[in-house]
Amino acid sequence: MNEQVSPEKEREGEVSVPGPATVASGTVGFVKSRRASLIGAIFMMATSAIGPGFITQTATFTATLGAAFAFGILVSIVIDFIVQANIWQIITLSGKRAAELANAAIPFSGFILSVLVIVGGLVFNIGNIAGAGLGLNAMLGLDPKIGGAISALLAIAIFLSRRAGLLMDRAMIVFGLLMITLTVVVAIIASPPVGEALRQTVMPDTIDFAAITTIVGGTIGGYITYAGAHKLLDSGAAGPEHIKQVTNSAFMGIAVTGIMRYVLFLAFLGVTASGVMLDIAANPAAQAFESAAGEWGMRAFGLVLWAAGISSVIGAAFTSVSFMTVFSKKLDQRRRGWVTVVFILIGLAAYLTMGTTPVALLVFAGGFNGLILPIGFTVFMYIAWFRRDLLGGHRIQMWLLCLGSLATVLTWYMGVVSFSKIFEFLAA
Repeated sequence: MNEQVSPEKEREGEVSVPGPATVASGTVGFVKSRRASLIGAIFMMATSAIGPGFITQTATFTATLGAAFAFGILVSIVIDFIVQANIWQIITLSGKRAAELANAAIPFSGFILSVLVIVGGLVFNIGNIAGAGLGLNAMLGLDPKIGGAISALLAIAIFLSRRAGLLMDRAMIVFGLLMITLTVVVAIIASPPVGEALRQTVMPDTIDFAAITTIVGGTIGGYITYAGAHKLLDSGAAGPEHIKQVTNSAFMGIAVTGIMRYVLFLAFLGVTASGVMLDIAANPAAQAFESAAGEWGMRAFGLVLWAAGISSVIGAAFTSVSFMTVFSKKLDQRRRGWVTVVFILIGLAAYLTMGTTPVALLVFAGGFNGLILPIGFTVFMYIAWFRRDLLGGHRIQMWLLCLGSLATVLTWYMGVVSFSKIFEFLAA
């Protein structure tokens, strides 16, 4: 990923971080400065906050929990910030990628982490293909299975073509802005009970740990935890001199995505509060947008859901496969490309042969990655507290370390109490 680029090509705009890497790390293009790279990361975090998994999970749990799910949204935002800020700082200070750093701290733990990320990434990718299929279903009326197959094959074509990847990067900006605008409009039209939602954000009538674990896993679990931090290394933001910049970027990114998550929740809440019953086994998010904004809303929603799904297929596959390098240094760029293609095909085959509905797959993917989140995070909390030698002798801010420790305990607790219920999602 560190190939040399001629100034001529760079000026012509023909070169960017290869499409899969760009999408996986949540940034747009190969920027010319570290500051621009971080701004790009923040922007893409905002647009990716409403990807296929989160959209479907939010629609599903809002339909079942109502305004009480506002508490789950709040908890997910807080945990997201704590996890991202800690991981970004730890990896930035160490200058090592996640698996290498874990192995240096605890022998063989990096291998275990890689296996978990790869398996979690595969589960995510099955769900992403399902999400892309749901998008084409809402947009064109295609069977989700057929739509998923078309999307997976197109994702492979995009991955293999750098030029197409650059176009995809730029298109995602347009799709992201469209989704943000559409979500805000639908939220206004839906007229949600804002007062009730605000009350239950801090005083919920019901707390569903399976729902919270799923929404946390869908937004920060698995490969997502490390993708942004690895991008920071690629942009040259390694070392203690960048810690303040890294922390500010994490805070700004999560703040923007948090607002978008809450607005999306309000859009769904307004629809369900008006008495509309969403079929959570079909495509509840599309139903909600259609109910609030008519057929044009459902078609536009399908377009952006498909775009988010297909970009997530590429991103999850590329980042998951990047963890395989810890097992073999012979896995060079060319070989990784073909392994990534196989990774996508395996996800497609699993999706086509499973009897589970696309919605259930998307919900389960978040829940599964929420279960494995505390395992890797525990390793990095150990490094932050006891292995300062791997961080150049520097320490993470004490307030962030303490919050990280609390988040570790909380994610372990949520994982334990919701374990069996999360696997029940597959039977939906």
